[in-house]
Amino acid sequence: MDIDVLGALAVRENGVSITPTAPKPRQVLALLALNADRVVPVTDLIEELWGDNPPRSARTTLQTYVLQLRECIGRALGEEGDAKDVLMTLPGGYLLVSGADSDVSRFERLVGEGYRAMDAESFAEAAGRLGEALALWSGTALADVQHGPLLRTEVRRLEESRLCALDQRIEADLHLGRHRELLAELTVLTSRHPAHENLHAQFMVALARSGRRGEALQAYARLRTTLLRDQGLEPSPRLQRLQHSVQAAAAELPGVSLLAG
Repeated sequence: MDIDVLGALAVRENGVSITPTAPKPRQVLALLALNADRVVPVTDLIEELWGDNPPRSARTTLQTYVLQLRECIGRALGEEGDAKDVLMTLPGGYLLVSGADSDVSRFERLVGEGYRAMDAESFAEAAGRLGEALALWSGTALADVQHGPLLRTEVRRLEESRLCALDQRIEADLHLGRHRELLAELTVLTSRHPAHENLHAQFMVALARSGRRGEALQAYARLRTTLLRDQGLEPSPRLQRLQHSVQAAAAELPGVSLLAG
């Protein structure tokens, strides 16, 4: 079974899609796919589908959705197997048997390798592994599935993991002297995440190393305005020290900067 959730939901058995078009069965499949090879309790599926106000017929309706999924699986299997062996009913819940990696498991494995390479200061390897991990994403996680409370939490977790991996890949690229190559990407990212301090710090470093210290100071000013307006906070001491370093380099050391490492 192939499972992709880092973008549109795509679940294939024997190369054949088993992803239904109806919204509720898609939700059920999405939650089962995110927890492939683990039992998903019936109570969790009901909470995902109906929140705190399930209908009296919730369990019966859920069983209907499971039957619809098994019909999709059965068509993909043909004469080769039983859909009940792929989507199993177990005490208290259901289990989707994948027998293979999902894009999430591949992402998490590559990210782990990238982080270990960062810790070892193997920046080229880190940039490569983290870049491979990020390339698995084709859009927002489960972009074409409606989200109940459990899927919302899972999507937030995945998107945070993606942002952390992106942050570390950029950090590795900065260590490799790729500051000019990062400018366009960081322009977009800081616009998309106007209160994200580390992305702004990286943008400031990339600009300053590219000889664009005035723009680096403007990036700091935009971040400070956003933080004061939205959170009533000044930038962190780390960002303030970075701003002072850029100012000092611009005013006193036009050819040398503490940021050049």
